[in-house]
Amino acid sequence: MPDSLLLGLGMISSVLAMGWLALGMKPHWEQACGEVASSAHRPRILRVLGTAALAASLALCLTSDHVSIASLVWVMSLAASILVVALVLAWRPRCLVWLVPWTLYYRK
Repeated sequence: MPDSLLLGLGMISSVLAMGWLALGMKPHWEQACGEVASSAHRPRILRVLGTAALAASLALCLTSDHVSIASLVWVMSLAASILVVALVLAWRPRCLVWLVPWTLYYRK
């Protein structure tokens, strides 16, 4: 698999991870989803998904390049994905609802 594809998938995984970790927090969940009825396990599920996506992102970066460069690329992708999720939360928080498709059934 080409290195650029692995790095692209790593970046996508990093953005997904930061989105799930952000939605695992009550203020961001309310900002993005409004008054959606949710279970008590929702934050834990989102945090586990976010942690798994971070691990996948690191694994994809390590697969694509040498450890010293891959770790640098991974940290830079984390910084970029944090910025992306923060800007989405600031301007269009409802767009993050697509990261949790099982909640779309509860929306009015």
